Amino acid sequence: MDKLFALSLGFAGLILATHAGHGQPAPNCGPRAQVLALLADRHQETRRGMGLSGPHQVVELFAADPSGSWSLTVTLPDGRMCLIASGQAWQPVADSLPPQDTPA
Repeated sequence: MDKLFALSLGFAGLILATHAGHGQPAPNCGPRAQVLALLADRHQETRRGMGLSGPHQVVELFAADPSGSWSLTVTLPDGRMCLIASGQAWQPVADSLPPQDTPA
């Protein structure tokens, strides 16, 4: 699961870099405190994981068990938090990955 989460963080960073590379502001951004309040109050989502995407970006995954909603965010050095992706049908899993020398 850790490897899958790390791959997800890398993919999220790639998406963010693509948006930033075009000189356009990232969509769905706001002050971190406001975005956190929105996720908690409107969607009842709590933080389930976090990691670094590059040296200055924090990627976080929020989810709500009862509704199954989830959100993937990135917080930038200037304090903005941006929504990268969101969806439904969140399922917490604790599967072990097969050994690396075993075909999937």
